[in-house]
Amino acid sequence: MDLLDSFLVLLHLLSWALVLGLSVGFLRRREVPKGLMHGAISALVTGLLIVGVREMGDMDVNHVKVGIKLVIAAVVAFLAVRAERRAGGEKLLAPVAGLTVLNMAIAVFI
Repeated sequence: MDLLDSFLVLLHLLSWALVLGLSVGFLRRREVPKGLMHGAISALVTGLLIVGVREMGDMDVNHVKVGIKLVIAAVVAFLAVRAERRAGGEKLLAPVAGLTVLNMAIAVFI
């Protein structure tokens, strides 16, 4: 179970790194990168899987923290999907980057 948890955490961190890197990297180009939506959705899904694996095992889960992070991750995924499918979606890159940093800060400090 520990190996699965560690693997999911790795995928989760890589997904958030992809979202943050693409959103900040493409701010100046004024275009929406293609992998942004996939990174945001995979971060959301792997986060849910991490909570599920930890609930099945003997690990403690802070449900308030998970709830806050889930809402932020859902908003980031929604904005990423909307940015990729709409004209003018590059205006949503800054909020995606900001919410991603907020989500990472909550993970570290709470």
